[in-house]
Amino acid sequence: MATARGTFDVLPGGEDRYEPLDDGAALSHAWGDQRFSGDIEGDGSIHWLMAYGADKTARYVGQQRIRGTIDGRTGVVVIAAGGMFDGERSTGQWSIVPGMATGELAGIAGSGTFTAGPGPQGTYELEYTVPLEGTAESD
Repeated sequence: MATARGTFDVLPGGEDRYEPLDDGAALSHAWGDQRFSGDIEGDGSIHWLMAYGADKTARYVGQQRIRGTIDGRTGVVVIAAGGMFDGERSTGQWSIVPGMATGELAGIAGSGTFTAGPGPQGTYELEYTVPLEGTAESD
């Protein structure tokens, strides 16, 4: 297994609080773009479903698309992610969605962690495997 490490910049996005709950809690849909540097080079787009508590912390789940290079291979991967926002910083786990990678990244598998904030920058770590060229399953 290989490990990819680096940083990402959180670019402007948006958030729609679609269901207010008691005491300031709420459900929302948030979205945005990211720019990855390090062992992953490229751009990302993320959509989160957020559940905010009255204390302004949140738990979230989402789907992320990354278009770029990993291990010198170019393509697109889709990642399922989830985590927690403590009011200042987000921490979470992510895993590559099987069968959703394209190009030279077809067949990639893996999972990892990320941390973001405070501020618009975060770090990531992804442990992954990529099949030998010519052995990826075609879907």
